[in-house]
Amino acid sequence: MTHAPVDDGGDRETEPDGDLRNFGETVKAFRKRAGLTQEQLHPLIRYSVQYIGSIEQGRRHPSVRFVERAEEALDSFGVIRIAARQLQRRRGLASWFRRWAELEEGAVTLNTYESRSVPGLLQPESYARALIGAVLPLPTTEEVEARIAARLARQEVLHRTPYTIFSFILDEVVIERQTGGPGVTIELIDHLLACAALPNVDLQIMPKVSPEHAGLGGPFRLLETEENEWLGYSEGQQTGQVISAPKDVSLLHQRYAKLRIQALNPADSMGLLMRMRGSL
Repeated sequence: MTHAPVDDGGDRETEPDGDLRNFGETVKAFRKRAGLTQEQLHPLIRYSVQYIGSIEQGRRHPSVRFVERAEEALDSFGVIRIAARQLQRRRGLASWFRRWAELEEGAVTLNTYESRSVPGLLQPESYARALIGAVLPLPTTEEVEARIAARLARQEVLHRTPYTIFSFILDEVVIERQTGGPGVTIELIDHLLACAALPNVDLQIMPKVSPEHAGLGGPFRLLETEENEWLGYSEGQQTGQVISAPKDVSLLHQRYAKLRIQALNPADSMGLLMRMRGSL
């Protein structure tokens, strides 16, 4: 008896999570719709029964070939391909950030104060690579690419219509640090200037000499949902928290309002960025 060759390369098994389980359930549903067992699907897509089982149990990330072959064999009307695309986008996001990323996609207003690094929504690819490569433990090449893809995909919200309204306040030292070196910093500044020129984006710089600074408690974000509910977000080492208590959200609003007054206005901020670029 001959066996169909299998193509089980790619990711190893991992602990199941909600996103992988959802994708696995999608594949399983279309397999059953087609009236196939895992054993019968195996020769059609040339992946082993064990591989198919791992996918359906949410224990393995699907390879690109698996997605395409399953899509064709199960005639899923593009659903498996779309589910895989969503899975890939979320794969590059830290587990504690995923809930905020979901809220971000549906936001009508988003305010961000950052003192550590340029927010992901404003990062050019070169800066994102330098940042990801500097954080321990060092990621694999595959992990780097997944994180880059997820970060760049998130930036689509900057250009989507109807527009989300964005306000960003960055400490000057975030840029002055020159993460990745002078060349990356020049690209970063050019990218920031381009983002700041968008009609729905305000970018302000908090000077490094700031005797009064309402953001000394650390970075945070505020978001208005489509239902006009405001939520906050705060992130630390390996943790992130969505803040919904009205009193706490109100406090973040007060701090952000003060920061907008204390930071340079958008025009002066652009002037500072251009001077910083000229000095590199």
